[in-house]
Amino acid sequence: MAESSAGIFQALAERGWQVPSFDAASLHGRRSHYCVVIPVINEGERIGRQLRDMAALGIPATIDTIVVDGGSSDGSLSRPLLEETGVRALLTKTGPGKLSAQLRCAYAWALLEGYDGIITIDGNGKDGVESLPRFAEALNQGFGYVQASRFIRGGEARNTPLLRWLAIRLIHAPVLSLAARHWFTDTTQGYRAYSAAYLLDDRVQPFRDVFEGYELLAYLTVRASQLGYRVKELPTSRIYPAGEAVPTKISGIKALWNLMAVMMQALLGAYDPPARAE
Repeated sequence: MAESSAGIFQALAERGWQVPSFDAASLHGRRSHYCVVIPVINEGERIGRQLRDMAALGIPATIDTIVVDGGSSDGSLSRPLLEETGVRALLTKTGPGKLSAQLRCAYAWALLEGYDGIITIDGNGKDGVESLPRFAEALNQGFGYVQASRFIRGGEARNTPLLRWLAIRLIHAPVLSLAARHWFTDTTQGYRAYSAAYLLDDRVQPFRDVFEGYELLAYLTVRASQLGYRVKELPTSRIYPAGEAVPTKISGIKALWNLMAVMMQALLGAYDPPARAE
């Protein structure tokens, strides 16, 4: 059932949240304290397999599933698939922006729906969905930010491209760890969880138009420990398909350069909200 966009955007305006326009279609009401947000764009059969794997594990019964589409044109998000796999809602971004804009749509909607925490996992099938309940449990334990890692004990990194492995281990993770003042090992992963308290903290303010591409992921990685929230990594698997093109939206020199620029901006505190006068 499509929801009234007027009501949603009135609520966003009242809170001063900058969120791109989007359509929301709910298949059923909220059933759990936490939700898993899956950002997608033209993921083809991968998203179908992932949703079916989640359904087979019974995850939709304990963690509501929200798919946020950045403008797919491949027909991969059919209503029968969403109903079959227990998806709670499909959000479709109609306004400008890329990944961070998609996530702002989903996080804002989820917080308006009253969720106590949000888990995010990519929709390209690389991440092990069997670990999703452990992220919910970490939120239950009071952690403000939980990051997936394939590189800690119990995690699995399979078929990771060598250049990507080197960039994560030698550059991205050390730099963002320095900014966060907490050691992280796998900072490019979109598989993570946030408490509602963290996202709603006035010192965080994730609903700003500065977050358009990959900025929000880097910013939320470093901000939690800076502000004293409990943070941790959880072991997960990330498996790249063997003998196939790497399923990723980060490719080419320009995309890699943008990712590095975002990393340095996060290190310098460029995404921190302006301090408010007392």
